[in-house]
Amino acid sequence: MTSPISAADIAARVDRLPITRWHLKIRSILGMATFFDGFDAIAIAFVIPALIQEWHLKPAEIGFLLSSGFAGQLIGAPLFGYLAERYGRIRVLNWTILILSVFGLACSFAWSVWSLALFRFLQGWGIGGEIPVAATYVSEIAKSSQRGRFLSLYQLMLPVGFLAASVTSIFVVPHLGWQWMFVIGAVPALLTIILRRLVPESPRWLARNGQTIAADRILSKIETVVQTQSGKPLPAPEQVTASQASTQGRFSHLFHPLYLKRTLLVWVLWFCSSMILYGLMTWLPTIFRTRYHMSTSEALTYSVAGNLVLLISGLICAIVLDRIARRTFFVGAFVLASLPLIVLHFVTKDASAITMMSLAALASMMVSFANLGVWTYTPELYPTGVRSIGVGTASAFARVASIVGPNVVGLFMAYADLSAVFLMFAVVGLVGALTVGLLGVETRGRLLEDVSPEIDQTMDGVRSVSGLVQTK
Repeated sequence: MTSPISAADIAARVDRLPITRWHLKIRSILGMATFFDGFDAIAIAFVIPALIQEWHLKPAEIGFLLSSGFAGQLIGAPLFGYLAERYGRIRVLNWTILILSVFGLACSFAWSVWSLALFRFLQGWGIGGEIPVAATYVSEIAKSSQRGRFLSLYQLMLPVGFLAASVTSIFVVPHLGWQWMFVIGAVPALLTIILRRLVPESPRWLARNGQTIAADRILSKIETVVQTQSGKPLPAPEQVTASQASTQGRFSHLFHPLYLKRTLLVWVLWFCSSMILYGLMTWLPTIFRTRYHMSTSEALTYSVAGNLVLLISGLICAIVLDRIARRTFFVGAFVLASLPLIVLHFVTKDASAITMMSLAALASMMVSFANLGVWTYTPELYPTGVRSIGVGTASAFARVASIVGPNVVGLFMAYADLSAVFLMFAVVGLVGALTVGLLGVETRGRLLEDVSPEIDQTMDGVRSVSGLVQTK
């Protein structure tokens, strides 16, 4: 017997829920996982200064180590994004956390550049898969009018993880040894137990996959909790024009005429923002150590200031993202990031450590607006059936950039001029601004099912089933 409950009903009921303590609890649990994801992702940058002395690393080896984890993330992001469409958000999220924890612990036993690179590569599978799946889930439970702020505050746990790694490294690396940075990062394995018990599967995912009865059961429990916490009756669901797609979401749907331009847009946005941000973040401790002849502790202390700036920019992003048109937000972020990088290009030769840090921190702050904003923007641009695939694949381009960025800096450090690195980053930022200016789609405050209709493959051709678009 066919259930009278549709995917449209589920979407409307989710969107009418006011943000309450239940939402904050779920966001906090997933945020803890993302915190350790950020900690593990950037820990290598603060381990490198110690390894330079212990293992006598050359610039090419430094670039290789920095990029090895990102290479694993390049595989993990689209892979687990795809698996999350087939097996559910929460089950796959638990897998990713377990992987990043187990191989993070293995990193502490590394004995050479090659062994550490291998363990970082395998850990990267989990790191790359965790954030896209978690961000997809958070976007699917958020109210459309507050989605930007809600998701940005969740994503803020990533720079908090960066900051925690930099602060922790000041005390851990010089006194306990670099190995303990990876041991500390292995803690999130414990989160899998909490996640299984406290976080329900996404009702939108269940409904999209024909499990509307399960979606209704879970959502009814959520509604009861939310109504109790809010202290007043829930508003009536608004009319949503959407229906059940008949096919399993797949990678090819990213290139459907409805989504091709969006796919190209987010790939460029992820690549540009991540190349600048990770290129600067991973190399600044080493630049301070080698160019300004700082001690390891001094270099790490300077890096803490840079990560504190990222945290502040995350708070600002959460405040303004729902108040500014998405296109204006991203164009402004990229342009304002490019300006201090251009200045650095001209003053690098004579710049003091304070000047270098200040301009680099300003550029990082501006580009981090874009880097955090894409986590909200990308899930908005795809329907539920391919949302996790879309976010995972887009974030894979961040991993490509994270591989390219550190290695490009390493090559410039070895064979060219540091000032040219900053000019290159400025050009990348301007490319990002131009792309979003040309291809940007406005999604602010719009229901996910409205802005991103489902794709259905039928005998008549490929068509949207939301009632908004039909392509025969």
